[in-house]
Amino acid sequence: MAVVHLTDPDDERLADYTRLTDVALRRRLETERGLYMAESGNVIARAVAAGHRPRSFLMAERWLASMAPTIAAACDGAPDGGPDVPVFVAEEPLLRRITGFHLHRGALAAMHRPVLPAVADVLGGARGGSGARRVAVLEDIVDHTNVGAMFRSAAGLGVDAVLVTPRCADPLYRRSVRVSMGTVFQVPWTRIEAWPQGMTDLRAAGFTVAALALSEDAVDLDDFASSPAVTAAGSRVALVLGTEGDGLSRRTVQAADTVVRIPMAGAVDSLNVAAASAVAFWATRAAR
Repeated sequence: MAVVHLTDPDDERLADYTRLTDVALRRRLETERGLYMAESGNVIARAVAAGHRPRSFLMAERWLASMAPTIAAACDGAPDGGPDVPVFVAEEPLLRRITGFHLHRGALAAMHRPVLPAVADVLGGARGGSGARRVAVLEDIVDHTNVGAMFRSAAGLGVDAVLVTPRCADPLYRRSVRVSMGTVFQVPWTRIEAWPQGMTDLRAAGFTVAALALSEDAVDLDDFASSPAVTAAGSRVALVLGTEGDGLSRRTVQAADTVVRIPMAGAVDSLNVAAASAVAFWATRAAR
């Protein structure tokens, strides 16, 4: 390992890590520099296992031993890496000054942002190349925590792929990655460039597009989950979930093949979008 012991929080080599608490700045810089942040040993390990390449690592010295296998795996055979990928090490107070928060999850890694695949490749390459049967579409979800939680549910409940609309928050933003527990690296995903026009491509690929929304003509999730759209051999379902507060746009609801709602009780009309996604993913698990 190319271990670099730090003494100066203003070291110019740390530009990737400074002011991590400034959300607007991080979103801009992480996109412009083609990087994203992976936080915690487990998340970094998942990123490396998915083939993502590190720019550098940052951690307290006490984490070096446990991170050594991940660092070795990341550097082994990397086209621009090898042993020269720096591993920045500092005392806890200095790390807090650099990042703006207590780094208690083991480590940070600045990772090269991968090129997003085409929608057709994501839909066709899921399920080991046999093609996705169940896809989640995240329409304009703006909260990074919700995005991360939805990816974690998608991974845990067998959703084959995720598509995010142009205004959806970045799944590779640090908080999204952390909340997802690194599952954003294991679920195939990409950004769909035109929405809701992209429904045409989903239908052409054989998907039934189901919008989760409150509507007078909505069918109960239980009824939809037991319908041929979900249970028939070879069926393909795209579950569309909308932004916090307003939910799906009117255009999306009108263009969908069907509108689905989760039956509620206790005078509660709806769930948080991350919770609703988990319910919908579980109910439609027949399409796996």
